[in-house]
Amino acid sequence: MNYREAREFLEGCNRYAGEELSLGPLSEMLRRLGDPQDRLSLVHIAGTNGKGSTLAFISSVLQEAGYRVGRYISPTIFEYRERIQVNGTYIPEEDLARLTERIRETGKEMLKEGYGHPTAFEAETALAFLYFAEQGCDLVTLECGRGGLTDATNVVKHPRLTVFASISLDHLGVLGDSLGEIAANKAGIIKSGCTVVTYRQEPEAEREIRKKAEALSCPVVQADPERAVNRRRGIRSQRFDYKTWKDMEISLAGEYQFGNAALALESVEALRGMGYEISDEAVYRGMKKAYWPARFTVLNDCPLFIIDGAHNRDAAEKLRRTVETTLKGRRIIGIMGMLSDKEYERVTETMAPCLDRVFTVTPPENPRALSAGILAETAEKHGLPAQTCADIPEAVEKALDASKEDDVILAFGSLSYLGELAGYIQKRRQ
Repeated sequence: MNYREAREFLEGCNRYAGEELSLGPLSEMLRRLGDPQDRLSLVHIAGTNGKGSTLAFISSVLQEAGYRVGRYISPTIFEYRERIQVNGTYIPEEDLARLTERIRETGKEMLKEGYGHPTAFEAETALAFLYFAEQGCDLVTLECGRGGLTDATNVVKHPRLTVFASISLDHLGVLGDSLGEIAANKAGIIKSGCTVVTYRQEPEAEREIRKKAEALSCPVVQADPERAVNRRRGIRSQRFDYKTWKDMEISLAGEYQFGNAALALESVEALRGMGYEISDEAVYRGMKKAYWPARFTVLNDCPLFIIDGAHNRDAAEKLRRTVETTLKGRRIIGIMGMLSDKEYERVTETMAPCLDRVFTVTPPENPRALSAGILAETAEKHGLPAQTCADIPEAVEKALDASKEDDVILAFGSLSYLGELAGYIQKRRQ
């Protein structure tokens, strides 16, 4: 099996999988593969917004402390192999193909014996566990794909930490119909023997996390974003104080990153309490070096071109606050693409007052994509002049033509189109 064949197999796994949400098929596959996940020390991260940035901070600090760190993330922005990394290096194509062949053969045996087959995401999760165990990772930072309770990553039994980034309304009707129900689903990753580290949640969400933690006698540590005192905001570097940490520098922009950084620092302190050797110097270096794409990320300087994956109400409100503080007084031209099952009406309403105009696109090659026409109509309804574009290059070129040297172009919305947009900008510069 070569890399192309491996990709085709993984993408086609959903053809064999049942519709019922169950970890049974994945658990059976992992049992046959020797349960590699049981040989890993894990930091399991769930939440609605901020879990990727938090993962990046924690992973970077651990790597600076000398640990071999696996990262499992979703969705990816630039490249399929981005989802499985060791010390920031993507899984090589030949390793992905080799391990996928093992998964394919195991799946064949399971189907022959009457077992269900794992979904595409579940098969990728099994592949990641195999690779991290093979690579001898000291710690793995593991990002939930969606929710918690029935997410493929929740097959792990003994995480060292379970970390909760900000929880808000997302995947309504799938994870639950209220904030409490959604939080209860995400709290499903808490396991006996772990330490729980959580962002300061809305009371309804915090209740569910604490209820599950108390039922399993797990200690709870809370990060308080209000104690992250801003020293300097910026689009390339920011500094803040948090409790005993003074003048901490981070390279991730956005007002909301102070809270994510505070959550990461609390997680690092919890790991130190377990005996992991992490010096202050490693913390300062790791926090500064942490990188996470499409979170108020600058792609170009003149005009300033920023991308941000704000695709739900909470993320849009945080992006708006960042725009109002960091880009105050600047004329901002928007590019926007959304998926139809996301809160496009609420995101548009939130961002409209910040923008001079917006160019809308349909995210390519995604059956859930919202049409650029419907998005433009939504923008106009909220008083924002909008123009539909046939594709991403057209949207970029029209935004650039409409901008002046001191203006800002802000592309935001669903992550599914921002990677292609970033690639086009890079190609255009060359």
